[in-house]
Amino acid sequence: MSASAASAACDQPAACRTAPLPVLGRDVLVPLVTGGEVTYAALDYAASAPALQRVWDDVAAYAPYYGSVHRGAGYLSQLSTDLFEAARAEVAAFLGCRPDDQLVFTRSTTDSLNLLAAAVPDGTEVFVFETEHHASLLPWRRARVTYLSAPRTPAQAVETLEKALAGRDGHGEALVCVTGASNVTGELWPVRELAAAAHAHGARIVLDAAQLAPHHPVDIADLDVDYVAFSGHKLYAPFGSGVLAGRADWLRDAEPYLAGGGASRTVARRADGGVDVEWHTTAARHEAGSPNVIGVHAIASACRTLREAGFEALVARERELVGRVLTGLAAVPGVRVLSLFGEDAERVGVISFVVDGWNSSHFAAALSAEYGIGVRDGLFCAHPLVRTLLGGEQDAPGECGAPEAAPGERSLNAIRVSFGAGTPDEHVDRFLTAVAELVRDGAAWNYRTEDGRCVPDRSGRPRG
Repeated sequence: MSASAASAACDQPAACRTAPLPVLGRDVLVPLVTGGEVTYAALDYAASAPALQRVWDDVAAYAPYYGSVHRGAGYLSQLSTDLFEAARAEVAAFLGCRPDDQLVFTRSTTDSLNLLAAAVPDGTEVFVFETEHHASLLPWRRARVTYLSAPRTPAQAVETLEKALAGRDGHGEALVCVTGASNVTGELWPVRELAAAAHAHGARIVLDAAQLAPHHPVDIADLDVDYVAFSGHKLYAPFGSGVLAGRADWLRDAEPYLAGGGASRTVARRADGGVDVEWHTTAARHEAGSPNVIGVHAIASACRTLREAGFEALVARERELVGRVLTGLAAVPGVRVLSLFGEDAERVGVISFVVDGWNSSHFAAALSAEYGIGVRDGLFCAHPLVRTLLGGEQDAPGECGAPEAAPGERSLNAIRVSFGAGTPDEHVDRFLTAVAELVRDGAAWNYRTEDGRCVPDRSGRPRG
């Protein structure tokens, strides 16, 4: 039975829909500045999602068998090698990779996109929307970059790209870089249509799936994209590993991303004292050094867990949570949700907003200190996009941080709440209650600015 059919068959859909997946930290207690403790509400999934319990269990089960990879003769080395390559196959299946695609394990989405940027042929023109995360916006230093203005509808995004590509047919290589879901608004981008436009003009396309893959199925072949990048730490796996998957030719022909052991097939001394190197043409070409086997194993475990849990049901539950958050925020006076594509745009569980009369850093600090809720405030490593959404005049000193501002001043940045497969209903309900109470009653405690952040003034007393 499908998720929608199961919901329709249930008299109380909220009671019989998919339960949140167990994650680490779900029972962690944190202190409140007002006294006492409360279970931590992790609502910062867009930065790093908590690890799935099953992922952690799989990592713990493997840890005693940890060994070197690819070149060890011992049993544990062979076991680890098999595990590493089995993980590659698992992730490739999760992404719907084509038979001739390569899948390279990296450190993160940022690392993946920098690897691809180093692999593009000389003279490649890159087209990237100014709305991208910095990981997609900044790596293309070797290429000729065209920055595309922020679209206000999905259709306008496609039209903007088509106009930009129209004059370059047949003139060298081109690559389009686009997000699947915004890390600021959570809005889904028209990836399939953008891919069709890119290919119609002889360009390739890379999908930044950092925010899409944890919330929605990603199928390279179905979307018809050339490359996909994502991070394990956003896909409910511990830190330290990422993925770049896609067309093999640019990766095979490029200089190794890192030169060293594992990337080289053979190395021989020359008579003149130099060395001749034959590099691998497989994914190993860009995986020099000892790989993060545990991180890779964790990503594969997360992919398997999401697949077996039923992505359709997980998406349906998250869509319900998104609707609940948007409805709840709309009911609070002075709260404005940020959006490029409008209030009816489909989103994953990533929502940014501002509150009239509040500095966002102050509001986020109060959510944490007084309610035990973890959210993110700032410009979210997407400075051009957030400035556009806030009116384009905001100052933002410091990478991904909040500018120094006294509590209560006009917000120069935003608050982001994000959630996913492990989020309990109670966390969402507590968040909405906290927002309404803070707007209605103000913070219960005094706060001060310290190192550019609003923090509780622990030397003082509660307000009032």
